[in-house]
Amino acid sequence: MQLPAILDIEASGFGRGSYPIEVGFVAVDGGLFCGLVTPEPDWQHWDTSAEALHGISRELLRRHGRPVRWMAEQLNQRLAGQTVYCDGWGQDYPWLARLYDAAGMRQNFRLDDLRRLLDEQEAQRWRGVTEVVRQRQRLTRHRASSDARVLQLALDEIKNGVAV
Repeated sequence: MQLPAILDIEASGFGRGSYPIEVGFVAVDGGLFCGLVTPEPDWQHWDTSAEALHGISRELLRRHGRPVRWMAEQLNQRLAGQTVYCDGWGQDYPWLARLYDAAGMRQNFRLDDLRRLLDEQEAQRWRGVTEVVRQRQRLTRHRASSDARVLQLALDEIKNGVAV
């Protein structure tokens, strides 16, 4: 099985008012892309518990963030025509829509739920395999491209019957 591209988004918080602050993906060929997003002036929501999880501060975004249009253009160029998967579609889809809306652009790739790729038995193993892969990769904080890589590696192990 050829592994699909996997996308992950880190956000300012959870739920209403939150917005994307980092977007990353691992491509079909295993290449990584990641970038911080400068919040739009009307993007004010900030949740310190989300910051504690991903470790991205407002100051880091101010210094290293890229404009929403730049991020939308990069994603469109790099993912054009593909179906890209994520593990938190219910949150990632609205965050991606907010990014593209702010950029005044249309997304030219499809975002779908990674769970669609798993059968019932695989879905039951998903959380455990993902944690083992995260530990093996020695990842202690959640960042978009490294999280996407963990998801792709876990999918590979599940689809290839690696026992965990």
